[in-house]
Amino acid sequence: MPKAPVSIDQARARHIWIAAQKLDSADPFGAGPEAVRATIAHLGYVQIDTINVVERCHHHILWSRIPDYRRVDLTQVQSADKSVFEYWTHALSYVPTADMGYFIPAMKQHRANPGRWFGSVTPDESRKMLKRLRSEGPLSIRDIGDDELVDKNHPWASRKPSKRVLEMMFYQGLVTIGARQGMVKTYDLMTRHFNSLPKPATERQIIAYKLDRALRSQGLVSLDSICHLDAPSKAAVKELIDSRVRRKLLVPVTIEGAEKVPHWAEPATLKTVASEPPSLVHILSPFDPLIIQRKRLKLLFGYDHLFEAYLPAEKRKLGYFALPVLMGDRVVAAIDLKTDRQAGKLLIQKWTALEEIGVEGTAAVDEALGRFERFQLGD
Repeated sequence: MPKAPVSIDQARARHIWIAAQKLDSADPFGAGPEAVRATIAHLGYVQIDTINVVERCHHHILWSRIPDYRRVDLTQVQSADKSVFEYWTHALSYVPTADMGYFIPAMKQHRANPGRWFGSVTPDESRKMLKRLRSEGPLSIRDIGDDELVDKNHPWASRKPSKRVLEMMFYQGLVTIGARQGMVKTYDLMTRHFNSLPKPATERQIIAYKLDRALRSQGLVSLDSICHLDAPSKAAVKELIDSRVRRKLLVPVTIEGAEKVPHWAEPATLKTVASEPPSLVHILSPFDPLIIQRKRLKLLFGYDHLFEAYLPAEKRKLGYFALPVLMGDRVVAAIDLKTDRQAGKLLIQKWTALEEIGVEGTAAVDEALGRFERFQLGD
């Protein structure tokens, strides 16, 4: 192992990241439910979000890596195969069921400390909901018609008190989301849906899991990229990184132009012969794993994505829900899109060009938009 960090240029760093995200290949996972399971297993998680001016981000992220993706395939792996489940990573996400043991300690912590958001839920309310689920089977909020409605105290809150009870029990690992219809969740008892639960992972195992997940899906990692919105884990992750560097399992890396941010990679990643630059065009979700870490995106791509859905219209620069356009190894545009499902077409609200792409480049983006439109309007 070299005494000094290996130095690579930004283009090489981008290519490693794009390859790790499986965006350099047209069909990296195949098709069908197994492709969905494999994609989520490789990425580690797929974020869920409620905004639906275009297809919701969990479907969008999967389609970006599975050209023949069907929404029913996600339903299959969640509700029938039960090979993925929903839980909190840096946001609500689909996670491999095989990884559940790494999340059980967080569930237990939520039981011990429900937090302010759920502080108004009483133990009696939880017991009643558990009893109801046992006797009536899986329930959605729509199935519960005997709530006494209350005023909302938050824009994302519900007027049904039972929703807060179920959400608290979800974070506590007492119930799971066994099925979805759009954003309507059907809750089931955790032990009934999965039959048995794994042993909780130790803190040391959880730290190793976070590092390994990042190495697999990012290729080249920094402390921020491993611990995205998870600052409390940084000290333990850095200790593990140092240990692996000493054992020659990780190599320190310096990226030209970004020398102040330490990076690391596995030796095999750096030994891989640099291939031709990626050439595919992707219309990406702003919640895609390649886009969601804004500091990393700006560091390696020189692009500062703005998510402006919650800004007043007059303050937006890119638009309500701008989607970055990845062409090969460059983000060349951000397009604010909206799907008009009644008219059966994709509407371009605003197109922000970030660099000149010429006639051929424009044709390639138009072709990608056509594929995206067909995905929006398909089954």
